[in-house]
Amino acid sequence: MTKREEYEQKTEKMLAPILEENHFELVDVEYVKEGGSWYLRAYIDKPGGITVDDCEVVNRALGDLLDQDDFIEDSYILEISSPGLGRPLKKERDFERSLGEEVEIRTYRMVNKQKEFRGILKAYDKDTVTIEMEDGEESTFDRENIALIRLAFDF
Repeated sequence: MTKREEYEQKTEKMLAPILEENHFELVDVEYVKEGGSWYLRAYIDKPGGITVDDCEVVNRALGDLLDQDDFIEDSYILEISSPGLGRPLKKERDFERSLGEEVEIRTYRMVNKQKEFRGILKAYDKDTVTIEMEDGEESTFDRENIALIRLAFDF
């Protein structure tokens, strides 16, 4: 297990009781380096959406726990936020909730001379994701070739 994975898993365990108490859902935790700084980010959600006040409640509670345990070696910036409109599908419940919804898929390798696809999420399992394209055809993608899958949105 990498240091990054260890930090993310420990943070998820610390977040669980905080989120449960506030009836929030954990969407994702990531520990990433951007522009020379480390970020520990937690994305949370609830029916009707997350507010700034919700993020502040979780940030304070998690920040206190992280200060007590102090298991992260690097200095980092803690961020708590909503997953936003382009919410990625990562966990089983994300896929389950999104069945029948329009999704965007980006692949690592070309598939039929393209890397970006859009369609209705029809099925998924641990190895594949199937969408129905605009022309009514179904396309199945190997999960290992999916760089990103998220809910589609139009502006």
